[in-house]
Amino acid sequence: MMKGKDYRKALEPLQEELNVMHRWLQHTGQRLLVVFEGRDTAGKGGAINAISECLNPRACRVVALSKPTEKERTQWYFQRYVEHLPSAGEIVLFDRSWYNRAGVEKVMGFCSEPEYQSFLDDCPKFERMLVNNGILLFKYWFGCDQKEQEQRLAERLTDPIKRWKISPIDLAARERYADYTAARDRMLEATNLPEAPWTLVDMNDQKRGRLNTIRHLLDHLPDHDVAMDPLELPPLSKRAARESYPRGVARAKTVY
Repeated sequence: MMKGKDYRKALEPLQEELNVMHRWLQHTGQRLLVVFEGRDTAGKGGAINAISECLNPRACRVVALSKPTEKERTQWYFQRYVEHLPSAGEIVLFDRSWYNRAGVEKVMGFCSEPEYQSFLDDCPKFERMLVNNGILLFKYWFGCDQKEQEQRLAERLTDPIKRWKISPIDLAARERYADYTAARDRMLEATNLPEAPWTLVDMNDQKRGRLNTIRHLLDHLPDHDVAMDPLELPPLSKRAARESYPRGVARAKTVY
């Protein structure tokens, strides 16, 4: 596994490139949509954080939707995702997406067979609409071996900081690794489009997987360096002031 020190050293220049790319998006008004799918515990959230943490949050959004409401269940399947699509200059990162129907919903029986087949038929049309409208669409599938998945699930159960990441559905799904494999392969077969291809990422080593994902994304976007507006920091016209507050407002206790 990649050491943290080596990972941080490799990540920093990639994040600098991400900022250059984001300036180009904002300068040109392009729209970037990145879909992250994969195994439970594969590391989608960590990869998304590695991308988003260095970017302007006003123009980079993470979308992680919960299960659909009763009202949303009556809508066109893709409808609740459409409102989250990027505007000019924006990056939108989907932590799971409309592909829930081809994965967890199919494997765990949360959708009917006609609904599943309809999704596989409609999804390519939907994504072609996005691409034809000018959206830059990238789709990543994160994979990891079952042994590695088991170790990560066990860690999540015992780590209070990561405990929120695991649910009863995750525990039930762990016995269906092969079923998820079959569903994934069917999904890839139906939706690996020339206009919107899938990219498979090995996430058995999550740090390496994050770096490889960012490198792939950057390599498949135009390499245009848009210069930042020149700014200067002139000396203050007055002596630097010390912070002061009105009386009667509580202050945090200095503990550290």
